[in-house]
Amino acid sequence: MRSLLLLATAAAALRPQPAPRTTTKLRAAAAPPDEIARRRNFAIISHPDAGKTTLTEKLLLYGDAIQQAGMVKARANGRDSTSDFLAMEKERGISISSTCLTFEYGGARINLMDTPGHADFSEDTYRTLSAADNAVMLVDGGKGLEPQTRKLFGVARRSNLPVFTFVNKLDRPAMSPWEVLDEISAEFNLETAVRTFPIGDGERFRGVYDAAKDEVWLYTRTERGKKASVERISWEDRDEISEKIGDEELDAQLEEDREMIRELTPPLDDEKLKKGEMTSVYFGSAMGDQGVEPFLDEFIDLGSRPASRPLRDDKTLEPSHSEFAGFVFKMQANLDPKHRDCMAYVRVVSGTFRKGMKVIHGRTGRSLTLATATMLFGSDRDGVEEAFPGDVIGLNNPAGGLFQIGDALHTGSSVAFEPIPSFSPEVFGYLRPTEVGASRKSFAKGVDQLLAEGAVQRLKERGNDGPDPLLAAVGELQFEVVVDRMQGEYGVSCAVERVSYTIARWCRPELPADEAWAAVDAAKKEGALTGAFYAEDMFGRPVLLFRNAYTVERLENDADLDLGLQPWALPPATAP
Repeated sequence: MRSLLLLATAAAALRPQPAPRTTTKLRAAAAPPDEIARRRNFAIISHPDAGKTTLTEKLLLYGDAIQQAGMVKARANGRDSTSDFLAMEKERGISISSTCLTFEYGGARINLMDTPGHADFSEDTYRTLSAADNAVMLVDGGKGLEPQTRKLFGVARRSNLPVFTFVNKLDRPAMSPWEVLDEISAEFNLETAVRTFPIGDGERFRGVYDAAKDEVWLYTRTERGKKASVERISWEDRDEISEKIGDEELDAQLEEDREMIRELTPPLDDEKLKKGEMTSVYFGSAMGDQGVEPFLDEFIDLGSRPASRPLRDDKTLEPSHSEFAGFVFKMQANLDPKHRDCMAYVRVVSGTFRKGMKVIHGRTGRSLTLATATMLFGSDRDGVEEAFPGDVIGLNNPAGGLFQIGDALHTGSSVAFEPIPSFSPEVFGYLRPTEVGASRKSFAKGVDQLLAEGAVQRLKERGNDGPDPLLAAVGELQFEVVVDRMQGEYGVSCAVERVSYTIARWCRPELPADEAWAAVDAAKKEGALTGAFYAEDMFGRPVLLFRNAYTVERLENDADLDLGLQPWALPPATAP
């Protein structure tokens, strides 16, 4: 396999040094305009089993990033998915971690952010969307919109991302494409601009009609994992199209569908697409590599380039800004199990990153020398000398776990990006070693690195300084993943001892921790918090756990209490 512009994470020797919060002469430089203009990045959002990993790998085929797409399920003599590289992902055939992949296509540099497919890991997807400039909504053509798709579309809309829709699995029996379009339009109050449209479905699926170019793409299936053989025919050669389709009913339906597209559907409006008022829609089969290429071609033309980013002070940062700035949106432990490292995924927002440059760590004000950075390709990595807005680079988390999700890195004046919120956890439990004599050092390192990824939150019982962390998660699978990875990656057998609480609320998270705890203690003294569990988050702020929604509602409606309960909390702008 040839070595490409592999994307993402870093074997970085970062050398932290005390420094003032602002600095000058840190080798800052604006990014070349042509490099910014050719960047495209996107995150894929979908319900589990809609074909996200398969679509990801077919896109990589077109970028010559891989020679054959891996099947999702692990097989004795088969391939594993490039983007699913954790052991549990390979065993279960699900995506439970975000992955960054970079490839070149059509003169563009594409940063593809593959996101978790399982609902318990929606928070990881949310963070990935915070780093994306575009979203691709993948819909199962046989099922239409599903719960996780609806939820993640809402996140993409709140993030003001253009949404491209790919309706997948047309090689299987599918809903009427017109029904799918109506569902998308009604559910999301979106105009749907049809760009490609299916010719048949299931065993009769022949290809797609390209409404933008007024031509058809007719496919011949090839070896699984390879690019499909395709023949493109202009609508002007109508007789040839009929002959190649070889099915009078399908041919007549194509004629009717073409007329309906031209007469009843809105033309593509680039401004509406960028504003999230319209989605461009494509049909195809990722498994059969049918309809993938025309979608990718259009994404290069229509996808948003790296855009300005909002800051906490209500200002924005332009990609053309002369100073370097970026933010950490993901942490990943053990991309290289031999080194037990932990990588920070950093989205470059402005300026030029150069190997060896000095930056300021915004939350602490410390100066760092970025001696090494990498671009990743799933679990593979390749050194990078420079990067530009829209790119994702990987930096090794220094000893002590300096980096946290949401941290800003910058040269020049201080920069604080809008924070990335957390989801409210619903399951809780203590992580404990199950074997007598288990290495506490390995246990502590595993806990620190895995929990730094943010898929599971780390709480601490107030007044309990024991070594076993209290985990808080959105769903049970997150606990299973932690236990599995502690055994497989750190050699420590663990179990989660559940506690019987189902609701978490932060108390006055906008205040300094001591002031927020004063409000909790005042309510406790009045007897208002009977039955609550007192915990604190990684910043020392109070988190109250409850067994039922009635208690929470009672406290929220009590005007005499000053608890300011919140289901999640933004990280503070600066460390306590």
